[in-house]
Amino acid sequence: MNSSAPGRGGHWSGYQRLDNQAASASRWSHRVKRLPSGRGRRLANDEVCYEPRPSQRSVTSHQSFDSLVNSERFRVLKELSDPFGKHYDGRKHGKFATDIKEYTTSCQRSLNLYEQTRLMPWLAAFQPPTHWNWRSLTTVFHSLTAAGAFTSRPFADQAVTDAQAAFLTGFLDAVRHKCGENPRCLDVRAIASLLWVMVKLMDNGCSLTPELQETVIVLLPHVVALKEQFIPQHISTILWAVAKLVDNSQELITEFKELLVVLLPRVHALNDQFNAWGIANLLWATAKLLDNGQELTPEFKEAVATLLPRVTVLKERFIAQAAANLLWALAKLVDNGHELTAALTKAVAALLSRVHALQARFDPQNIANMLWAMAKLVDHGQELCPQCKEAVAVLLAQVRAQKGQFITQGIANLIWAMAKLVEKGQQLTPELKEVLIVLLPHVIVEKDQFIPQHIANLLWAMAKLVDSEQTLIRQFDQAVAVLLPRVQALKADFKPLEVNNLLWAMAKLVSNDHDRIARFSEPFAALLPRVRALTTQFSSREVSNLLWSVAKLVDSGQALTPELKETVAALLPRVNALKEQFTLQGIVNLLWTVAKLVDNGHERTPVLNETIATLLSRISTLKDQFVPQHIASLLWAVAKLVDNGQELTPEYKRALATLLPRVSVLKGQFNSWDIASLLWTMGSLGDFVSTEATVSVAESLLCQSEKFLLFTRQELIMSLWGLLVCCARLYLDNSDQYDTFECLINKLFSLMENGFIDNEHSKSVMAMAASWLGRACPVNPHYQTANSVTQSVFQAQLQSALPSLQIEQEKSVHFLPPVDLLLPEQHIAIEIQGPLHYVGRDFQTRNGSTLLKTALLRKAGYDVLEIPVNHLSHSDSAKTYIGQIQRKMMNISVNDDVHHVDVSCTDRGGEFFSA
Repeated sequence: MNSSAPGRGGHWSGYQRLDNQAASASRWSHRVKRLPSGRGRRLANDEVCYEPRPSQRSVTSHQSFDSLVNSERFRVLKELSDPFGKHYDGRKHGKFATDIKEYTTSCQRSLNLYEQTRLMPWLAAFQPPTHWNWRSLTTVFHSLTAAGAFTSRPFADQAVTDAQAAFLTGFLDAVRHKCGENPRCLDVRAIASLLWVMVKLMDNGCSLTPELQETVIVLLPHVVALKEQFIPQHISTILWAVAKLVDNSQELITEFKELLVVLLPRVHALNDQFNAWGIANLLWATAKLLDNGQELTPEFKEAVATLLPRVTVLKERFIAQAAANLLWALAKLVDNGHELTAALTKAVAALLSRVHALQARFDPQNIANMLWAMAKLVDHGQELCPQCKEAVAVLLAQVRAQKGQFITQGIANLIWAMAKLVEKGQQLTPELKEVLIVLLPHVIVEKDQFIPQHIANLLWAMAKLVDSEQTLIRQFDQAVAVLLPRVQALKADFKPLEVNNLLWAMAKLVSNDHDRIARFSEPFAALLPRVRALTTQFSSREVSNLLWSVAKLVDSGQALTPELKETVAALLPRVNALKEQFTLQGIVNLLWTVAKLVDNGHERTPVLNETIATLLSRISTLKDQFVPQHIASLLWAVAKLVDNGQELTPEYKRALATLLPRVSVLKGQFNSWDIASLLWTMGSLGDFVSTEATVSVAESLLCQSEKFLLFTRQELIMSLWGLLVCCARLYLDNSDQYDTFECLINKLFSLMENGFIDNEHSKSVMAMAASWLGRACPVNPHYQTANSVTQSVFQAQLQSALPSLQIEQEKSVHFLPPVDLLLPEQHIAIEIQGPLHYVGRDFQTRNGSTLLKTALLRKAGYDVLEIPVNHLSHSDSAKTYIGQIQRKMMNISVNDDVHHVDVSCTDRGGEFFSA
């Protein structure tokens, strides 16, 4: 909105004098805000037009202003008011106010503090007009407001503030009185002008006081009554004003909604009469109203649809700020549910085509808004076309040129926009990196001025950019370090989406560098009470992301504290309540999350079990929609839960039966991590999945074996272990079909053996692979040993029965994991199998680790006796096993080829040695 009146001309009749100026003035004195100067000013991302920035004060301008506000002119105005009283219509005062406004227009700035101070004696002595006509009343009010007479200034004298408050009180009282006394004299131009003034007062630093609110409400019925008389200029001004009022905390009251009902059809009817200024204001207003709770009604959509083609037609007439704010408005419309229609996409293209021509005229606010809008549109499906990329490049150059002029909101919006564009396919060019590095020092300097939304967006953006480019983590470190204390300080002010973004960002930043977990622990703990307080406000997507973030942080070293467990417990019922709303990705993330939490020590509570069952029940209905990554993650989660003692319920069995065939259907589409994860999963599930199904899945994955050369070391180890288990199963089934798998094991072993292996698990896998292949072991694994009570008791019983028998406990042979009890002279290995050796803890269905160890010992020439720990509950059971060992030692032929014990074997008195 420019500083000129929404309308000029017209004539209004007078009204009687009001006497409550002095009493009302005090109500304004504490409500006039102080607007900070310079970099601290709030970024107004919404106005299409704006007042020019104040220029340096000059002697010439002072002299010119002093000629306007000299004492002689004040004396004349006072004499006109006093002698004539109610017969004076205020025309001379209107001329004086107009001269003030024209002076500021010629200077291209609003009144500065010196000029406001010179004007105050007149304002202080001014009596509220009682019988002025509407034209004089609105001219004075509008002109002085447009000139900046009521703009709050730092260091202003209290007398200036008091005079401003008294003047505003008198005029607002007069407007309300006039509306009630003679409303028929109020025409459409006056209404538009007065509503514009209400908004401009707030833009200039005044609070939305009860007086302002009451005056607005008094004017609104007149808009409805005179709806047919409004011309396009008035309509755009009024809708702009309503949107600004709502954006400044004015509730979207019934009167506003009624006004929209009558004005939106007028927009549709007069669409081809709106000029560029009107189009910009109208589309901004519709976007802002939607952003503040207005429903996207058919009338609303129709009004927008009629305006969009006008953007394309008038594209050459939009000034820089209008183009920037139109793009912002279109992005906001889409962000609030408007479809990305062909007309809207065409309007976006028309505005982008103007970026190059207008680039030198964009100020920092315009640049930040345009990049934010482009990122938001791309996030909602707008193609990142060459035209869009060119506009980004032009705007990034302007960011570098104006780098020191961006305020806090602009900095936050810019970094967020760049992260979002990169996420959607924008290349992380050297120019883009340079802009990021240029802006980061301002983040550090301005850290105390960022509001919660800015902090959440900044940390989200940094995490997203680091996810795309690992080297950026070093540049971001200092900025992250100064923002984290602000998270703790403002913890109670973050909204649900902001809490979600913060935790996601922490999880991502930590997962890219686990050494940073200590830095994030306190801010993370500070946010947990906020998560619990907002539980019922989180959407399904936010619940999914929050639980994922918590699990990721725990997996990176965050302690599983009682507060964290309490937070998880508060979120899980929300999963059950919103179960029908979760997307495919949400279901996958949630199952991965609960698996990770359980794997890191979280108890399998009834609520957690209910959540798992709820999520598993959704898998069969969505099976055809899962992409390869989903399949891999879901199967990993199921395997991990089972590996941690989850009962093999019907839901688990149905989930596996649904997901495993999809691996063969989607073969060739899995990436390296998916392949490694699936091979690990099939190994971990052990006997729970048939050998045929395991081999089938492995063969489906190995059609991409050329990808092994690109695997990370972790992926190589996971794949190597999974293939070893697959070979072990075939070996134990006396099948010779494992030649192909053995070749791949040899290939993976060769890729690993010359590299640095820094953890005991990887060393163990390498040792088992070397034993299987009969190759020299390149590592010396260190195995932790622990004698169980059951193991020690059975050894004592065996030694008592056979005193001369040599028995070694926890003995490692051929670099393999230690055997519970080894009879070296007889080449017998005895394994006391506790619940961790079985899938589902049923003492029947062996897991992959147990199968692999048994096969390796057999391959090394040992007879293996597997004794489920639940079979040693009394002494008679032990005697049965001891008798078998004795018969073996006496070279008694073993007729039963049994290499796995189940409960029924003991009842039959069968043999328990493998063949």
